[in-house]
Amino acid sequence: MSWEDEIKELRHREQLALRMGGQDKVARQHEFGKLTVRERIAAICDPDSFHEIGTLAGVGKYDAAGNLTEFTPSNFVLGTAELDGRPVVLSGDDFTVRGGSADGSIVGRSGRERRA
Repeated sequence: MSWEDEIKELRHREQLALRMGGQDKVARQHEFGKLTVRERIAAICDPDSFHEIGTLAGVGKYDAAGNLTEFTPSNFVLGTAELDGRPVVLSGDDFTVRGGSADGSIVGRSGRERRA
């Protein structure tokens, strides 16, 4: 048995999540001189050390055949990283998805960094 199709689907969803709120909303953040949440995280932690938890959290829309047609990722980004070689937990809100609003998944996900 091969899991190749399932892994491919997960990677597709991950790519959709990493687009955040879309090119227009990312551009709007940049127009205001602001970084996206993932840019802020990359700027503060050691290079290539951030490991996001829950990248695939969000809301998907599907067609009648069950194919994913749209994906809105959670606006809360959480993960582990290193900061000057020390392990840390980083989290932040993604204003390109839903600025300033509480996402339904925040309650469950945001408690993790306090327990980590």
